[in-house]
Amino acid sequence: MSNMPSTETVVACCPPLTERPLTVEEAERTAAMFKALGDPVRLRLFSLVASHEGGEACVCDISDVGVSQPTVSHHLKKLREAGLLSSERRGTWVYYRVEPTVMAMMGRLLA
Repeated sequence: MSNMPSTETVVACCPPLTERPLTVEEAERTAAMFKALGDPVRLRLFSLVASHEGGEACVCDISDVGVSQPTVSHHLKKLREAGLLSSERRGTWVYYRVEPTVMAMMGRLLA
């Protein structure tokens, strides 16, 4: 089984917004994640993966979001590049999961 790595690793980076101003690096990293989620199709794909039983979803289970398969692949790639999802190829299918620190980091940031 080969992992398809994201181009960035999510780091529990940021304190709550009410605690202190973000550094330039923290703001850039966080903005990239929110930008990736700013597209309705990407947000839907992210929520499908996050809410899927077992915490991971095969691309075959989440590709019915009203766009073509190449567009789904493009959006999933953008979510991986933003560090929101990780993926693993198993045979002919790719399985996606939300990076473990993402939900806690986003919740902490907005708390």
